[in-house]
Amino acid sequence: MFDSFRKHNKILMAILFLLIVPSFVVVGVLDRYTGGNDKGEKVASVAGDGIRRPDWDTQHRNDVDRIRQQRPDVNPSMFDTESERYATLERMVRDRVLAAAAAQDHFVVTEQRQLELFQNDPALATFVTTKNGKPEFDRELFFRATGMTPQQHQDALIAQMTRQQVLKGISDTGFATPAQAAPTLNAFYDRREIQVARFAPGDFTSKVTVSDADLEAYYKQHVAQFQLPEQASIEYLVLDLDTAKKNIAVNEADLRTYYEQNTARFGTKEERRASHILIGAASSAPAADREKARAKAQELLAEVRKTPGSFAELARKNSQDPGSAEKGGDLDFVTRGAMVKPFEDAMFALKKGEISDVVESEFGYHIIQLNDIKPAVAPPFEQVRAKIEDEVRSQQATQEFAKAAESFTDAVYQQPESLKAAAEKLKLTIRTADKVARTPAPGATGALASANFLNALFAPDSLERKHNTEAIEIGPNQLASGRVIQYTAARAQPFEEVKDKVKAQLVAERASALAKTEGEYKLVAWQSNAAGANFGAAVTVSRLDAQSQPTPVIEGALRADPTKLPTLVGVDLGVQGYAVVRVVKEVPRTAPAPEVAQQEAQQYAMAAAAAETAAYYDLLKKRLKAEVLVPRPADSGITVGR
Repeated sequence: MFDSFRKHNKILMAILFLLIVPSFVVVGVLDRYTGGNDKGEKVASVAGDGIRRPDWDTQHRNDVDRIRQQRPDVNPSMFDTESERYATLERMVRDRVLAAAAAQDHFVVTEQRQLELFQNDPALATFVTTKNGKPEFDRELFFRATGMTPQQHQDALIAQMTRQQVLKGISDTGFATPAQAAPTLNAFYDRREIQVARFAPGDFTSKVTVSDADLEAYYKQHVAQFQLPEQASIEYLVLDLDTAKKNIAVNEADLRTYYEQNTARFGTKEERRASHILIGAASSAPAADREKARAKAQELLAEVRKTPGSFAELARKNSQDPGSAEKGGDLDFVTRGAMVKPFEDAMFALKKGEISDVVESEFGYHIIQLNDIKPAVAPPFEQVRAKIEDEVRSQQATQEFAKAAESFTDAVYQQPESLKAAAEKLKLTIRTADKVARTPAPGATGALASANFLNALFAPDSLERKHNTEAIEIGPNQLASGRVIQYTAARAQPFEEVKDKVKAQLVAERASALAKTEGEYKLVAWQSNAAGANFGAAVTVSRLDAQSQPTPVIEGALRADPTKLPTLVGVDLGVQGYAVVRVVKEVPRTAPAPEVAQQEAQQYAMAAAAAETAAYYDLLKKRLKAEVLVPRPADSGITVGR
C-alpha cells in the first residue's frame, strides 16, 4: 500500500492541490469581504457603524489608566468588573451618537468660542496669553505641558465641544415654574404625625414549635440555600515592575556617570539674593511710553552707580514693583527658573555687590543689585548612591518589564502543567491560595482581586486539565498566571451539618408569619374599636427625618389619604414582622427661607432639564439606530455619565 503511495505521490499531490488550494482562496476572498476575525466581535452599532470588542477593550484600558494617573490612591480592582466595562461601552455609544447628531446638524466651534472656553476654564486659562494687545491661546505651551500634538489637541477639543453642543441646547433651556416645582417639593418634604405598634418576630419565637420532619422538609425545599460555593486551591505567579527592577544588573560606572550628569538634582542649587528697581512698561505699551520708562531707568541707574548705598532708598521711592518696593527692592533668595529669563540671565551674570545695566523684560525696565550668593552644594556619591541606583533601575524597568512580560507569557504557555519553569526563569516566587472563589472576596488584593484572573482560573480548560492560565493583565505593568491545584464544585451540605441553621431559619420565618397574622388581626380589631389600641408615643416623620422608623412605615404613612385622618395603616415589614401605624395628622412644612426656596427651585429645574436631556438623548439613539449588542451585566446599576 505504501509503495503505491510512493509511486503515485505526484498524482496525489496534484489532487490535494486542486482540493485544498481553492479552499484557501475562498476563505481569503471571504475574509477580504467580511473583514475576517481580526476586527473582533461587534459589540455596539451607531448609524450602521460598528464598535468592535478590541476597540472597547482599548478604550476601557485607556479610561482606567487615566483614572489611575489622576487618582493613584484608588484601588484599580474596582474598575475590573463587567459593570465598569459596560459603562465604558455605553459612553462610547453616547459619544458616537452625539458626534453623529452634531455632524447631521452641521455644528461647528468657532475660534472665538474656543478662546472663551479657555479663558473661563481655570485649567486652561493659564495657557491664554496676550499678544499684540489681544488674548490668544498659546497652543505651543499647552502642547509642551500635555504632550499632545497640535492636530490631536485640536481634533479632540473640537470633537468634545461639538458633542456638548448637541445636548447643551436642551440642558441650558430647561426650566420649571413654581407651580410645577411645588407638588414635587411638597411631596418630598411631606410630614405626618404618627404612632406605631410593632409586632416583632422575636416576640413570637417561643410560640413556634418545629419537628425534625418539619426541618427535613424545609431543608429539601431550600437546599440551594445551604450549599457550599465552589472553591479552588491555586498557585500563581505575579510579574510586576518591581520584580523587573530587581532583575536589572546595574554597572557601577553607569551609576557614577549618572551622578555626574545629575549632580545638581541631588544637592541644593545655587541661590542668589538680589534687589531691583522696576520702572513698569508692558510689552504691549506704545513705543513712546516704553522709551520714556527706559530713560527714567537710565537716570536712576546713573544715580545708583554714584551712591550704591542709596539703592534701597531709591527702590522704595521709585520702584513700581508693589511686592518688593517697600522692602527696598529685596527679592530674597531665588534659584534659576524663578524669574523671567532676561532678569535671570542678568542676575546670574553679576558678582556679589555689582549693579547691572538697565535690563528690559516684559514687565518693563529693571536695575538689579546682587546682594548675596549661596553656592550649590552637591552631596558625595556614596551618600546618594542608593537613590541613584533606584532611579537607574526605574528608568530601565519599563523596557525590562516588556522583555520579561514576553518571556513570562511564553513560559506559562509552553509548559502549561507547571509554573516552576516560569518562576525559575524570571526569579519569581510561586504563591498559593486556598478557598478561592469565582468572584473576588471582600478585601482581596492583587491577582486575587482581579475578576479577569479569576475568570481565567475557573474557565473549563483550567478546571478540567489544571493547566496554567494565559498571562492576565491585573493592573498597570502587572501580569499574573495561575493554575488550579484542587477544585471542589458547589455542593449541598448534609442536613446533619446544617440542622441548627435550618432550624433557626425556619423558626424565624414562622415567627415572622405569626407576627404578621397578629398585626393584621389587631389592625382589624382597632379599626372597629380604637379604645383597645396600644400605640407608641407620637412622632413626626418625613422622608428626610424617619425618626428611626423603617422606610416601609414612612411610605405607608405618607400614602394614607390626608382627607381621612386619623386613620390606621398596616405595613408588612417582611422578616422584621409587622406594624400598625396610626396616622394622626398632616404636618405642614415650615416655609423655607427665601434663599433656600430659590435653591430648591433651581435644583428642581436642573433635575427637570436633566430628564429632558436624557429623553432627547434616547430619541437620538432611536433616530440613529444606536444599540448595544452585548447583554447588560446582572449587577449593573450604571449610567453613562460617570
